[in-house]
Amino acid sequence: MAVIPESDEPLLNGLAKEFSTNVQMKCPGPDDICYVSYQNELQMPAIMGLIQKDLSEPYSIYTYRYFIHNWPHLCFLAMHQEHCVGAIVCKLDVHKKLISRGYIAMLTVDEAYRKQKIGTSLVLNAIQAMISHKADEVVLETEITNKPALRLYENLGFVRDKRLFRYYLNGVDALRLKLWLK
Repeated sequence: MAVIPESDEPLLNGLAKEFSTNVQMKCPGPDDICYVSYQNELQMPAIMGLIQKDLSEPYSIYTYRYFIHNWPHLCFLAMHQEHCVGAIVCKLDVHKKLISRGYIAMLTVDEAYRKQKIGTSLVLNAIQAMISHKADEVVLETEITNKPALRLYENLGFVRDKRLFRYYLNGVDALRLKLWLK
């Protein structure tokens, strides 16, 4: 079981307890959801299939490979038995030569598995990995109309940072959300 170190608990506004109880890196039982880090290219079709089904942007294989091959330690999958039912794809780099910024590029959970805190657990896994790699903040964009995503991230302490007009190819505005870790 992965646990946020006690010294980092204030950074996530007290989410360490929720993280340690909801996020499991090994499967205790056959019907449980397991959270695993990206291992190899064989997992790529499952990740792509989920994301292509649920997100509005059409990403090419090169986009997936850019994120996953450069930051495999920031890609996590939610598995139910042998099926990938959720995925998060992130990166971590330096922003404005000062800040170590984590970025959540893609998050999706299969529709049949929603409302089980799988998305929350995936985000918390990613945040924990970013903290262990010295991230100062985490940012992401989501469609302004995506109320479930906004609720998920805001419940985790993210705040609305900026509105990006007509950001997506479908013409919908985005909100940039930010979580300060330090």
